[in-house]
Amino acid sequence: MKQKMLFSLLALSLLNLQTTTAQVAKAATAKRKLQPADIYRLQTLGDPQVSPEGNWVAYTLSSVDSAQNKRNTDIWMVSWDGKQTIQLTNSPDAETQPRWSPDGKYLSFVSSRNGEINSQIWLMNRLGGEGKKLTSLKTSLMDYSWSPDGKQILMTIKTPADTSKPKTPKPIVIDRYKFKQDVVGYITQRNPIHLYLFDIATKKTDTLTSGEFDQRGAIFSPDGKQIAFVSNTTADPDRNINTDIFVMEAKPKATPKQLTKWPGTDDSPVWSPDSKTIAYLSSASESYTAYQEQYLTLIDASGAGTPKYLSKTLDRPVGNIKFTKDGAQVAVLISDDRERYIGQFNIATGALSKIAGGKRSYGALQAYSSNNWLAAMSEPQLPTELYAVENGAPRRLTKHQDEFVAPLELASVEGYSSTSSDGTKVSSIALRPANIPATQKLPTLFYIHGGPVAQDEYGFDLTRQMLSAAGYMVVGVNYRGSSGRGWDYSKTISADWGNKEVIDIQGAVDYAVEKGWADKDKLGICGWSYGGILTDYLIASDNRFKAASSGAGVAMVSSLYGVDQYINQYDNELGEPWKNIERYLKLSYPFLKADKIKTPTQFMVGEKDFNVPAVGSEQMYQALRSLGTPTELIIYPGQFHGISTPSYVKDRFERYIGWFNKYLK
Repeated sequence: MKQKMLFSLLALSLLNLQTTTAQVAKAATAKRKLQPADIYRLQTLGDPQVSPEGNWVAYTLSSVDSAQNKRNTDIWMVSWDGKQTIQLTNSPDAETQPRWSPDGKYLSFVSSRNGEINSQIWLMNRLGGEGKKLTSLKTSLMDYSWSPDGKQILMTIKTPADTSKPKTPKPIVIDRYKFKQDVVGYITQRNPIHLYLFDIATKKTDTLTSGEFDQRGAIFSPDGKQIAFVSNTTADPDRNINTDIFVMEAKPKATPKQLTKWPGTDDSPVWSPDSKTIAYLSSASESYTAYQEQYLTLIDASGAGTPKYLSKTLDRPVGNIKFTKDGAQVAVLISDDRERYIGQFNIATGALSKIAGGKRSYGALQAYSSNNWLAAMSEPQLPTELYAVENGAPRRLTKHQDEFVAPLELASVEGYSSTSSDGTKVSSIALRPANIPATQKLPTLFYIHGGPVAQDEYGFDLTRQMLSAAGYMVVGVNYRGSSGRGWDYSKTISADWGNKEVIDIQGAVDYAVEKGWADKDKLGICGWSYGGILTDYLIASDNRFKAASSGAGVAMVSSLYGVDQYINQYDNELGEPWKNIERYLKLSYPFLKADKIKTPTQFMVGEKDFNVPAVGSEQMYQALRSLGTPTELIIYPGQFHGISTPSYVKDRFERYIGWFNKYLK
């Protein structure tokens, strides 16, 4: 009997041990929902730079310092085979803009260490050791690059402004056509941006350009003999988009030569490896339009001949120009219907090849060899990492995001197309909460992107993932006005806001309801910037939304002339209010018909937003509060158009979720 009892106890102990082991294993692999506090764990990679010999990639990594309630950026590097990752800087001051010396022995970077007011260029031996300060600038450094021989640094610097701080501040005196800009604030003094050469050995700085006009986008030719840059030399640059490409000898007192003559925008010059050709972006329109498309263009560096358009017939946004090492082709990033892929144009034939794409979003393209590239890339369930793209196949180099995604169950992502009431085909992206059957009907949020000239892509979207983790189906709609579907698709909303975009979003809502996965009685709408503006338009047009959140929006368009930073758009797209008041009032219908709005609506905005100022949100909040419609207004102190303070980013997510839970659950 004792043996039998002992055996039973042993068997029970073994069973308990197996059960406990299984529970531990299950707990170790258990996934959880994304939460607002996870913003403190998310890191951001950027500005990758391939070393001259190609064995290493330097880049920036930005992390949240929760104690200081800010982000801090450091310089890292990863080997091309992806086997070694090294952190190069680790100070409480941000280090940005890593650049390799031409011989590959040094890395330079920009930082305002030791409490300096202005950022300086620092130099670090790639083998390690403390960085050494190179410059002692008394004003703002905008950009910089190494000369091909490694002896000089080309600097783009803003002319010093009066930074004195008297006890009683001086009056703000303004005499410019465009006098407001988000983050910058009031634009008063003309402090032109000029080019300078810094000699590394002697620490001497020579002036290359001067005068009343800005010069930017400066870049050495590969042979080191010339510098290309961009400037607008018209009588009043504030009133037009007429930037041109200039070249000059890489020495003081050289006379710049204007290469391009297009009345529109010529920008982002890039030299061919043989220093004979410049690739750049040229605007489709010669006058201002908020819906501009740019073409990849080539011009002889001597100015001979006429510009050659490579991407004009493509009718898709292109950017991030890079020549192949042999100079025979030019690669760009192309935005096309929810994807952003790497494309390559043959200079001789103009033929376009798709190098790497798929349901993902590429960025930060850098040349490695004629067939291989370095790029950043984001996927629906993975934030941005760096990849080697070899013969069209991406190979992951960095793994900073593994720790972030490891404990999380993220929403699944898929695209769908709907048809608007006027027959227009519209593309959307839908996120379904993890582990929810595809047939289950859910409360659904339509989170509308800003811009409007932008597109929702198959990349990692923290906001939509966060909302989906709260139990919502979340949809992004590439309404007319968005990019990625051609210039006509984008510019069709010009001077007609709140019309075609509204019926496109309504069509996307109808589709989701008809398919049975969106609960028609639990629909919400939200967005930021133009997404906030469209939220206002939708709640004034459609009462089926049971809750809304409008971020950094405006509804009384007629009251914003001279209040925000878009004076060029008002004058060129809508015309002067005193001549076109009916048009302004038509576009202001969400405010003027506020008594028709029944949707409980939350309004959010940054206190110092000069892009879409707080008054736009305040007016709508006051209207709904006066009418008795449920509403609230959240103003984030010291924030601009983009909310950047980590605690405020977390707070915004919590308020989104709290508001929609209150009315949709």
